[in-house]
Amino acid sequence: MTRIYGDPSSFVPDALAGFVDLYSHYVQPVPHGVVRSTATPEGKVAVVVGGGSGHYPAFAGYVGPGLADGAVCGDVFASPSTRWVYDVARAADHGGGVILGFGNYAGDILNFGLAAQRLRSEGIRAELLVVTDDVASEGQGAQGNRRGIAGDVVAFKIASAAAEAGYDFDETLRVARFSNDRTRSMGIAFAGCTLPGEKEPLFTVTSGHMGVGLGIHGEPGISEEPIGSPDEIADLLVDRVLGGRPEDAPEGGKITVLVNGLGSTKYEELFLLYAPIAKRLREKGYEIVAPQVGELVTSLDMAGASLTVTWLDEELETLWTAPAQSPAFSTGTTIQTSPAPTYVVPEEERADYTGTPAAAAEVGAAVAGHLEAVRDALAAAEDELGRIDAVAGDGDHGVGMTRGSTAAAQEARSAADAGAGAGSTLAAGADGWADRAGGTSGVIWGVFLRAFAAALGDEGRPEAGAVAQGVADGIAAVQDLGGARVGDKTLLDALVPFGDRLTERVEAGDDLRTAWASAAEAATEAAEATKDLRPQIGRARPLAERSLGHPDAGAVSLALVARTVAERL
Repeated sequence: MTRIYGDPSSFVPDALAGFVDLYSHYVQPVPHGVVRSTATPEGKVAVVVGGGSGHYPAFAGYVGPGLADGAVCGDVFASPSTRWVYDVARAADHGGGVILGFGNYAGDILNFGLAAQRLRSEGIRAELLVVTDDVASEGQGAQGNRRGIAGDVVAFKIASAAAEAGYDFDETLRVARFSNDRTRSMGIAFAGCTLPGEKEPLFTVTSGHMGVGLGIHGEPGISEEPIGSPDEIADLLVDRVLGGRPEDAPEGGKITVLVNGLGSTKYEELFLLYAPIAKRLREKGYEIVAPQVGELVTSLDMAGASLTVTWLDEELETLWTAPAQSPAFSTGTTIQTSPAPTYVVPEEERADYTGTPAAAAEVGAAVAGHLEAVRDALAAAEDELGRIDAVAGDGDHGVGMTRGSTAAAQEARSAADAGAGAGSTLAAGADGWADRAGGTSGVIWGVFLRAFAAALGDEGRPEAGAVAQGVADGIAAVQDLGGARVGDKTLLDALVPFGDRLTERVEAGDDLRTAWASAAEAATEAAEATKDLRPQIGRARPLAERSLGHPDAGAVSLALVARTVAERL
């Protein structure tokens, strides 16, 4: 477990401050991440990597000459928000466009994807490098692809080396995606990991057994097997990884190999495991080029290891072995550098609500009060929501909802105190929720509340019909964003019945309070019914059977929010 953590809510920025101080010759701080502290040529393609923290040296440890230009650091195991990704990408861009690299998880897909859209709207070319190397999750990660685990290292290194060598944007993206297509990984765990400040691990492994096919966000393996000898573990990993060999990759030839420790596995153990792995690969006709053994992509204090294999051609080999220097990965000759200018955070524009009618501002204050009540309710339910989420996920839903709603309440109150009406107050809360919660739930709640806010407006007290329309607009925005539908075992399984019942009762002539209370009841019943569903998307999908009999945490929290607001209307 994590024993040095201070305030768990500030674990990431506190750790990042020490990291930046220690490695200032490679990195300098920007809001919610780092960029190179060495000068970068104008016109160079920028490679920005990132995701949730807790995986060091991923992601900030791979920033430096020959490697990434910047890293976005989300909260522990939570995707950074759209705004965080955008801010770091803007700071790293030098006119050649930005390639955004991350592992294939739903929250990252949404937040990095929206950030790329925003960059493009401002004339900055931006594309995604989604790492999909985990053979254990074949067809079960985000968008039906594999999850991303330690293969991040290979894809990021090759993309960065191509950009450093002067490849243009299209060629850098081509070779980066090709390296991902040629990479496969598989992991095992002997014990789960524990979030900072928590006493219990996110999952446990039966004594004498190992979880096979784990994720790196505290997700348990897809099966358990007795712990074997090093030779037997090597056989399992090699067979599973080579069993996922890309169709266009040769049997035999040059490969690179990563044996990765997940946080609590000692280097001597990894060296011991590498020996039989290398022996078996060579017996199968492979030549190993520049292998790496050590902690490369961790999962806090998880005890376990993973094997990654990348099938190389001449171009990939050249880029994999090209010089690079960073806090956690250095190879080849030293790259000559000079200091970059110190990054200056742009001043943030403040909204002006002067001129809002007093009656409208009064409604804005009421909206802020609703969000404060939601904050308190979610904080009280944090442990229970985490417990539900840990059944087949990573157990951080309660933490994320508390973090997001706290930021939403704070931003909404600031807007209301400045005179904002209902729509602007809710919009401020939406942005706070999305920025601070991170992950899938953060972006979904941000998008939902933003669409809801647009329908409310700032003219005065919204009619019941406008509120029902706002909910309907929010549901449509969420469905358009992630492609989830009713029956996928997500918050939509509670949100859609809530919206349908609200519209039905408003059209029948009920006042808002009565209609909302009825809708909250429908959401609660629908959330409970999700225990009979199998997850179709998200991190829980590879553990669908384990999820049966347990409700979806997102649906449960949505119903709690609906009931909390019903009590105040």
